[in-house]
Amino acid sequence: IWAAPMPQLALDLAVGCDRIDTHISWVFLRGTEVFKVKKPVVYSFLDFSDIDKRRRACDAEVELNRRLAPSVYYGVIPITRLPGGRHSFGGEGPVVDWAVHMRRLADSDRADVRLNEGRLDHEHLDAVVRLLARFHDELGPAAQASLYGGADCIRTNIEENFEQTRELLPRYLNPAQCKELVDWQRSFVDRHEVALAERLLQGRVREGHGDLRLEHVYLHDSHSIDILDCIEFNERFRIADVCADIVFLAMDLARKGRSDLAESLLASYARESNDFDMYPLVDFYESYRAFVRGKIAAFVATSETSSAELAQAMHEDARRHFLLALASERRSAMSPRIVAVGGIIASGKSTVARHIGREMSAAIVSADRTRKHLAGIDATRPVDAPAFDGMYSLAFTEATYKEVIRRARQVVRSGRPVVLDASFRPMWSRTLARELADECGVPFTFVECKVDEKTCLQRLALRAQARGVSDGRADIFQDFVDRWEAVTELEPSQYLALDTSLPLEHNMEVLREHIPMWPAQLRG
Repeated sequence: IWAAPMPQLALDLAVGCDRIDTHISWVFLRGTEVFKVKKPVVYSFLDFSDIDKRRRACDAEVELNRRLAPSVYYGVIPITRLPGGRHSFGGEGPVVDWAVHMRRLADSDRADVRLNEGRLDHEHLDAVVRLLARFHDELGPAAQASLYGGADCIRTNIEENFEQTRELLPRYLNPAQCKELVDWQRSFVDRHEVALAERLLQGRVREGHGDLRLEHVYLHDSHSIDILDCIEFNERFRIADVCADIVFLAMDLARKGRSDLAESLLASYARESNDFDMYPLVDFYESYRAFVRGKIAAFVATSETSSAELAQAMHEDARRHFLLALASERRSAMSPRIVAVGGIIASGKSTVARHIGREMSAAIVSADRTRKHLAGIDATRPVDAPAFDGMYSLAFTEATYKEVIRRARQVVRSGRPVVLDASFRPMWSRTLARELADECGVPFTFVECKVDEKTCLQRLALRAQARGVSDGRADIFQDFVDRWEAVTELEPSQYLALDTSLPLEHNMEVLREHIPMWPAQLRG
């Protein structure tokens, strides 16, 4: 690592500004503006040693970050030397360096500040997930996916991390912990080489953000969202599995003591992106991301240019991240189980499933969403098909349930609970769900939502006025009810009937008595 001492340029530019130091930049805050200057540093993963390289990095930062914050990044401006020898942003003197010019955003809108103040909730995170799912979808598979997304590159990345921290890691973990962490990351890649190759074939390796920390996410009162500071200096760190991108945010939430929100974030992303195949990789990528953050914090903590106060803060931050990297291979507070929620059309099953998923911080696999994904149409696009025909034929319905079960298997095998949201009208569909639980050796509960037909028809009348995922309609309601197969195949301990004409909170109390929810003491 090489870094120049604080130059006069930075001291001059700081006049009239607040300055923030990172390991690779000086950030100057002035009124409603931000100026970001690359430090003349060289690390194994970046080279800012000369002005041309810093200019190219500035250009790349603006271009790439306009993808998720188009109104924030104004452009690149010169840093000039004034006639008296001092330095300034802009001006007519000779250009001595370059800066990224940005609009200053309110700190109170930052996701980490919101979280610390109790102002970050599930709805905020769902909005962030919708933005990121669209972002990843619009990117499409990366041109360099095979180069950066396969097992060989991942091995290169983790071995680079281990080599760069060979002298530092023992300051934060004891020898047994160091060995456990290193051995687990290495063995994970070896054991999951086929799964990593499948992710490449699925097109899930994309040129994403690469540094999705809470502090880079801004949620404004206007409901708009800006996400800043993607990695511009090394495409090897930016091009990765979308799982590695979204897991960065989950890791940050877990580091802040909100593993419930972290799991809910992952569940929301899986739903929005139809990507439940990410679950077997989640724990590894969380460990990998935490290790990288620990490495950077350790670099700053041991840098000769860091103040004693900064060094101490970064030392503590490094230890937290390395411990989180170690803990990621261990089980969460929620044990794996399968909860299937079904019932006739408009019985309230999706509402109940959504609330169970929220309180369990569990992934929800929806048959309606799965069916439309298999058909290649948007989840909220209405399909006005006759009952049990077209997309709702027996053959297509069987394919849908098989895919629901396949997705659920991916979640459960990662050691997490899953909620299945489907009608489960035919007995064979419930049997599939129970057999999956038996296969995985986890508890199974089928919740049948029940309500009188008049209430169902009233709900369908209201639903017809809004655009949603379900295609349930009044004109197919009676046909559906007539074909409902009563639940006779399950053990009493596996079955719970729920009267959804009763208040939701009452029913949630009933459900809490039968199904373990996320521990209250671990929720914010």
